Amino acid sequence: MVMYKEDYVSNSRGIQLFTCSWKQEEQQEPKALIFLCHGYAMESSITMSSTAVRLANAGFSVYGMDYEGHGKSGGLNGYVKKFDDLVQDVSSHYSSICELEENKGKMRFLMGESMGGAVVLLLERKKPNFWDGAVLVAPMCKLAEDIKPHPMVISFLTKLTRFIPTWKIVPSNDIIDVAFKETHIRKQVRDNEYCYKGRPRLKTAHQLLMVSLDLEKNLDQVSMPFIVLHGEDDKVTDKNVSKLLYEVASSSDKTFKLYPNMWHGLLYGESPENLEIVFSDIISWLKERASVTNQKLETELKHVDDGFSMQK
Repeated sequence: MVMYKEDYVSNSRGIQLFTCSWKQEEQQEPKALIFLCHGYAMESSITMSSTAVRLANAGFSVYGMDYEGHGKSGGLNGYVKKFDDLVQDVSSHYSSICELEENKGKMRFLMGESMGGAVVLLLERKKPNFWDGAVLVAPMCKLAEDIKPHPMVISFLTKLTRFIPTWKIVPSNDIIDVAFKETHIRKQVRDNEYCYKGRPRLKTAHQLLMVSLDLEKNLDQVSMPFIVLHGEDDKVTDKNVSKLLYEVASSSDKTFKLYPNMWHGLLYGESPENLEIVFSDIISWLKERASVTNQKLETELKHVDDGFSMQK
């Protein structure tokens, strides 16, 4: 049985941020902790719920939060004024959970979808060696050319950003139509009052573009263990840059999965059969790393108890 809880925390700017968790019954020790980072315009408690329940049923404790301007959190809906602030909010909250007495010594994995994948990569940059690994689902290391405005339009809108940062005037395709293959899922997202559905705000679009350009230039700096998953027919984020991340990242433990005929929304936008394939890969990857490292941790603790010191 999965227990679900909700709460709110304040960020450094006094904004109330929505947080939630999914755990198995308390007497069961989790295999590891998993921290969700949702995509742009999405939220945690509804769109990420099926993902979290799957992971909790597999034996993990799962934590989610809505960024400022997203979901049930405070702030202007769909507005990202400064991506660094968003990343700092996530880092502060998730780090505080890791430091709780009940979670000390437990493995910590990040899981980011789309823009959340960019958040995950920046969390590692902020605190190298803190996280034990990451699941990157169609990460926003580069926006697909299909959804980017013409370069001249980008240049013009970038200048406007200084004057009308919150205006919803960025021309774009309907992301919901190109992200989720299953039509009933598109309807669910459209009906979800906590998902932002307007045109991207100027400053938000500019921040996302700048972050994706920065990440694309620094893929080789990624050093934590990771699995990156991408749909071959993704029209939102660039599958080739996910492959490049796998090829050039300095991590010694890295895996790349490309799924034929699948779209952007790999976690909940595909058919039940496709979701089984994706989650089988994710959960196998997580369990393998959690068990190997937990065995190592147990061995180290045993040696400490026996009066030995492990050589690093």
